[in-house]
Amino acid sequence: MPTHHTGRLIDHIHLRARDLAATQAFYAAILDVLGVPYVRDERHLQADELWIDAGEPATHVHLAFQAKDRPTVERFHAAGLAAGGRDNGGPGERSYHPGYYAAFLWDPDGNNIEAVHHGPSKRSAESVEITPLQAPA
Repeated sequence: MPTHHTGRLIDHIHLRARDLAATQAFYAAILDVLGVPYVRDERHLQADELWIDAGEPATHVHLAFQAKDRPTVERFHAAGLAAGGRDNGGPGERSYHPGYYAAFLWDPDGNNIEAVHHGPSKRSAESVEITPLQAPA
């Protein structure tokens, strides 16, 4: 089976929310299930490369989170619904490639949010570590 590389295209994602409190509640619920740490205050929520703050117009994107297994996809979907998300496709196999198991939710601003498990795999690293070569001027 051929290998593929991901995680090299996007540096960060910035979403704008009409109702920041509702959006924070939704993302906190799904990030907790996914095991992704985050920080939030009255102005924003940040999780890894994801930044969310209030503003108009609200964004409309498709954002897919990696899930470690199928039960995590199922918990993501349930937690997102309980936190105000709307169903956009319950947990199940998709025809994108063998082993693609995903669930989709609309967040409070209408972004299409997905959790996907691509099947059993071995990762070369848990995360990318970036060390600046020199201090900024």
